[in-house]
Amino acid sequence: MRRRFLAAVAALVLLVAGTVVLLAYVRGADARAFAGAEPVEVLVVAEAVPEGTPGSGLAPFVTTEILPAKAALEGRVTDLDSLEGTVAGVELQVGEQLLRSRFVDADEVRVPGTVEVPEGLQEISVLLEPQRVVGTRLSAGDTAGVYLSQVLPDGTGQTSAVLHSVLVTQVQGAPAPPAEGEPGTETAAAGAPATALLVTLAVTARDAETIVYGMEHGTLWLSLETPGDQTGGTRVLDPGTIYLGVPR
Repeated sequence: MRRRFLAAVAALVLLVAGTVVLLAYVRGADARAFAGAEPVEVLVVAEAVPEGTPGSGLAPFVTTEILPAKAALEGRVTDLDSLEGTVAGVELQVGEQLLRSRFVDADEVRVPGTVEVPEGLQEISVLLEPQRVVGTRLSAGDTAGVYLSQVLPDGTGQTSAVLHSVLVTQVQGAPAPPAEGEPGTETAAAGAPATALLVTLAVTARDAETIVYGMEHGTLWLSLETPGDQTGGTRVLDPGTIYLGVPR
C-alpha cells in the first residue's frame, strides 16, 4: 500500500515537473517566434537599377515594404541619404532588398581607358588631328609635351614648346587595335587613323590657360614623352631664329 502511494506521489511530481518544463519551452518558442515576426520597414527595388546609378537618385527605383524582422537581410539600407556619394556597383534587380554592399564610392569608379586625376589638377580636352597626337599612339597614362604654333600679327609664324610631362587621362576616337593573332592584324595596324581624336589632359589652372590660348589662337601639337627624354634646350622659333639655333 505504501509503495503504491509513493509511486503515485513520484508520478505526480514528474507530471508537474514535466508540465512546467513544457510550458516554459512553449512560452520561449512563442517569444522567439513573435520576435522574428516583428514587422520592420525594408527598402526593396521596385524598378531595375542600372549599374552606375547614383545612390542619391534611387528614390524613383525603390519602394518600402513591411517584412518580418527575420526576413530583413543584414546590411540593408534603411535611409537613402546614407547612399550619398555612392553609385550602384552592379545592376539591381526588381524585388531584391537594398543592400549597402551593392554600392561603391563614386570616387572609386573610373571609366575604362582613363586614369585617376592627381589631386590639385583639373582636366581639359582638346580635339586634334591624328598627326598632332603622334598618330593615335597616345593613350591614358602617357605623358605628353605640348607645342604651340601660331601666326603673329605681322603674318609670320612662331612655334615653341610650352609644357612638358603633361598627364594624358583619356583618348577618345582612336581606332581599337585588332586582337593579337587575328587575320589582317598588320593591315589594320597600318590603316588610316581616325579623323580626329579628343585628348583629355590633367593640368594646373595656369597650364589650362596656355592650352586654351593655343587652341583659340594657334595650333597645338602633342608629343609622346618617355622616361629619359631630353626636354630642355627648347627655343622660340620664328623666321629670325629658326636657322640660328639660339637656345631659349
